[in-house]
Amino acid sequence: MENYSEKYKILSSDADMYRRLRASRLVTLLQEAAIAHTESLGAGREKTLDRGFLWALVMQEIRISRIPVYDDVITVESAPGKMMHTFYPRYYKISDKNGVMLQASALWVLMDRESRAMLSPERTGVTIDDASEGFDAFMPSPPRVPSGDAFPFTVPYSYSDLNGHMNNARYFDLADDTMSPALRARNVKTVRVEFTGEARPGDTVSLQTSSDDSSFLLSGSSTRRLFRLGLEF
Repeated sequence: MENYSEKYKILSSDADMYRRLRASRLVTLLQEAAIAHTESLGAGREKTLDRGFLWALVMQEIRISRIPVYDDVITVESAPGKMMHTFYPRYYKISDKNGVMLQASALWVLMDRESRAMLSPERTGVTIDDASEGFDAFMPSPPRVPSGDAFPFTVPYSYSDLNGHMNNARYFDLADDTMSPALRARNVKTVRVEFTGEARPGDTVSLQTSSDDSSFLLSGSSTRRLFRLGLEF
């Protein structure tokens, strides 16, 4: 099985005011790599989306040695890991001519479009073989929960995706918009996110944040916690 590998040049629209690759664009590149590779392995939309099965991210961790910046030419690589019940692990790395810049891991699931329930491989018939040799196949871990005061956020339509909910990349834009300018100026070293529910366009979510000199935490809930996100600097 061939792993996914694609070169990409960081565009001005990918970068923030410090010329760094935005966190939301980084997770989008990883997401698109996962989609493209899964399709090439025979689990494309005919076996998933067109049958009412939706790919959803449950947890992700990114470990960054050097963040790509504007005009960098990078190579994005990805491979599936050994399946774990309903979870489809996937691993990633991004490198340039000087070596590996970051490594990441993620847990994906398939869910039913109507019931929003997680589906087993036995139900969908979608199985993907382990091809993670050569990748740092670490399991993602969830971030801590913030302790700040709650405030409301209403999900705009522009944040939604094919699944009809707020896309995972938009949570990182939300983090950028709610953290302090001093933290935004710092380089992120570790990213962790966990999704335990969905936020749909028009939903009002109760957000909490907390931060110190080396970290920023963000979580959202409605009747229960929907997500938690952590950045370490």
